[in-house]
Amino acid sequence: MKITCVVVGRLKEKYYTEAVKEYAKRLSRYCKLEIVELPDEKTPDGASAAEEAAILEREGERILKAVREDAYMIALAIEGKALNSVEFSRRLERLGVEGRSHITFVIGGSLGLSPAVMLRADEAVSFSRMTFPHQLMRVILLEQVYRGFRIMKGEPYHK
Repeated sequence: MKITCVVVGRLKEKYYTEAVKEYAKRLSRYCKLEIVELPDEKTPDGASAAEEAAILEREGERILKAVREDAYMIALAIEGKALNSVEFSRRLERLGVEGRSHITFVIGGSLGLSPAVMLRADEAVSFSRMTFPHQLMRVILLEQVYRGFRIMKGEPYHK
């Protein structure tokens, strides 16, 4: 299985970079991982709704260009379906059984994801109703994907 993470923004903190490297190393036993970083748009303080919509649209266009047509796309969005770790693992496993060998997760920038990206998504998943910085969300996603594979294989993992 191939897992692609299309993410808006780059990692700026060393501790996030090290965490992503660690989970990428752990995941190499289970899947081929690719992380595609896209530039984020700077949102000016006090941006109008129109300015924010334009920023979302530009970021959305970049995201859509980065997602392969044959990939099963899962958008990470607060309004998505909440799953626990076992449900998330079963979801990944079921996609594999259904022949979906390429899953792309999308993490938006500070304003979220554009309507066009949400329309392209095959499904939306929420890891929490809380908002997380996109850098931290990348680590959380990789940890949950790793946990999902461990659960799938019946291997122990701390709870």
